[in-house]
Amino acid sequence: MISLKGLKKVFGQSAVVDNASADFEKGKVTSIIGPNGAGKSTLLSMASRLVGKDSGEVYIDCKELSEWDNNALAKRLAVLRQANNITMRFTVREMVSFGRFPYSQGKLTEEDTQVIDRAIEYLDLSSIQHKYLDELSGGQRQLSFIAMVMAQDTDYVFLDEPLNNLDIRHSLQIMRNIGRLAHEMNKAVVVVIHDINFAACYSDKIIALKKGKVVAQGSVEQVIQSDILEDIYETPFNIIEVEGKRMCTYY
Repeated sequence: MISLKGLKKVFGQSAVVDNASADFEKGKVTSIIGPNGAGKSTLLSMASRLVGKDSGEVYIDCKELSEWDNNALAKRLAVLRQANNITMRFTVREMVSFGRFPYSQGKLTEEDTQVIDRAIEYLDLSSIQHKYLDELSGGQRQLSFIAMVMAQDTDYVFLDEPLNNLDIRHSLQIMRNIGRLAHEMNKAVVVVIHDINFAACYSDKIIALKKGKVVAQGSVEQVIQSDILEDIYETPFNIIEVEGKRMCTYY
């Protein structure tokens, strides 16, 4: 488990994240929701040591984040950032192979090759594995990045807005595969996401932020409620049930 305890981050005179605490459990998809500027990405960045925290603690399997060396941390936690600007020309397979760097340091072994093959097959990328990323659709590229994260073979996976600028078909495909990573491979997958309905349909747990504070967290049933969402987003919501799933409508 990853446990966040009282995390705080200040930029200028403003606390972007303020006394935030949460747990990320293996075998579950945890979605972090909230309006723009709520501190979602900053919280995830502090939890992965991409951004330094001003106060608070992060424990990964009972060991504080500051005590992990970089290579050991890379074998336990994989992070897919919001912006992935690749300037060099790589194939899908080459991109996925980067996930093995913490283990092979660039010299792939037979075991590394087997892990790469499994990640490519798992995400159904075999037919395009030798294509270059710039030849792919946005959804195919995003699946390639997720395959790279999968090849890193960590217990914890952080995905910062993986659905950005994707159409509905690719968004569904990615959320279904995120669920498989958590439930079939027992990984703790944490997703920063804007679409409340995707969060409601594919999450086991939801953490809601507003103005840097955790204002609600729990199961979908506990968080996806009209009064809670109206307070967070300051707009009216209506909650309906569709085939056992909670969905939000706006008015």
